[in-house]
Amino acid sequence: MLNDFWNLILETWQGGISGVSINELIVCMGILLGALLLRSFINLRVVNWLAKFAKNTKSTLDDEIIESLRGPIGLIPIAFGLYLITAYLPLHGSLDLIATNVVKMVVIFSIFSALANLTTPLLALIGDTTWLTPAMTLWFHRVIGVIIWVIGITMMLDVWGIQIGPIIAGLGLFSVAVALGAQDMFKNIIAGIFIISEKRFQPGDRIRVGDSLHGIVENIGFRSTQLRLLDTSPVFVPNTDLSDAQVINHQNMQLRRLYWTINVLYSTSIEQLKSICSQIEDYINNNEDFAKNPGQETVVKVTELGASSIDITILCYTEFVNFSDFLTIKQNLVFEIISVVSNNGSDFAFPSRSLYFENQSNKEVVQKKE
Repeated sequence: MLNDFWNLILETWQGGISGVSINELIVCMGILLGALLLRSFINLRVVNWLAKFAKNTKSTLDDEIIESLRGPIGLIPIAFGLYLITAYLPLHGSLDLIATNVVKMVVIFSIFSALANLTTPLLALIGDTTWLTPAMTLWFHRVIGVIIWVIGITMMLDVWGIQIGPIIAGLGLFSVAVALGAQDMFKNIIAGIFIISEKRFQPGDRIRVGDSLHGIVENIGFRSTQLRLLDTSPVFVPNTDLSDAQVINHQNMQLRRLYWTINVLYSTSIEQLKSICSQIEDYINNNEDFAKNPGQETVVKVTELGASSIDITILCYTEFVNFSDFLTIKQNLVFEIISVVSNNGSDFAFPSRSLYFENQSNKEVVQKKE
């Protein structure tokens, strides 16, 4: 009985799984373990040494390239280990075909992963030296990445004998139906392309859309653009709305304009009006917060006799500053205007009207002013 049991052990050991003995499986596990150790050595030694060497150069491009290739380089020992396993094992028929195809897929994935990762540093380099804006660079990165992986997936399917042509033809009718139902999506994509190509705004710009939206651009996507409103709440605006709407980009402003109309009492004399206008104009002209460029002269003039006030128009410009500083400049000007009007013995007018009541008994007209 012992001989029979021993023979059973030997038969199991030699038969293994699907004709592959346990000895061969142990060797394969050793090859795979060696490949993993080689991968760790390459990442920890070779790639780190190259990264350290790249840091000594002036350019950061080589650093980004090495980091982007770290993952794909680590797949090379795995692919080589799998190739050694398929060459060592006595596989036949479908098993040999499957093993070979797996090795090919790992190789294809490594190559296209490297290409996809390289788009980031290369597009960053091109963006620094050409007309490409950060938003355009981001879009190109997404589009090129999609193209690379579509080609890679097509090649991996071809490894298994799956032809993508009949699949596309079979999905033709479905694609037409989807296209008809997704017209708005395609319109938004096209609108996004126009927005980026026209350089209307970039991530980080503060824009105003019509009279309702005012915020900072955070991301320009394929379908919509994300804004961060002044109250920090995010809002997603379809690209078609931004393409058709009037958009004011405050980031591209060279100067900020202040255009006000102040209303003073009709009891204000001509001399008082002249003094008020002169003092306000002197304050603006002598203040470094306001621009003194040709074509942006300060205007402080009496412009109209209103229904209940004498109107003084103030037009001036400030150098471009952030929104908070701009509000501070406006506040200081308001305080100065209030002080000047008060010191000249006048005051601000408010809308008023006169009502006349006729007393029928004695024909007396009573005037009441509101």
